[in-house]
Amino acid sequence: MPEHEQDDQEREFDLRWADGAEYKEPSARARMLAARWKHDPPGPVPFRADPEHVGSRRRSSWISTVVVLGSVAAVIVLLGYLDFRAPY
Repeated sequence: MPEHEQDDQEREFDLRWADGAEYKEPSARARMLAARWKHDPPGPVPFRADPEHVGSRRRSSWISTVVVLGSVAAVIVLLGYLDFRAPY
């Protein structure tokens, strides 16, 4: 039996053995958060919290549309100009 097939079989056995374990150790992050929350539990968090930066201005959708369409038109004009100037 070639060596790489034996390694694959051993790896498959290890994975099945690990997946069948009754107890799985929590990750380092889970352990860290559990330790932190034991002394300082987190407060309730709403499902969808309001954004923190409510005061920041957002562009309206029509301004974004104009910017995108203007950029596309500029690229089309530029490509047409370069094609017109290209020597044949």
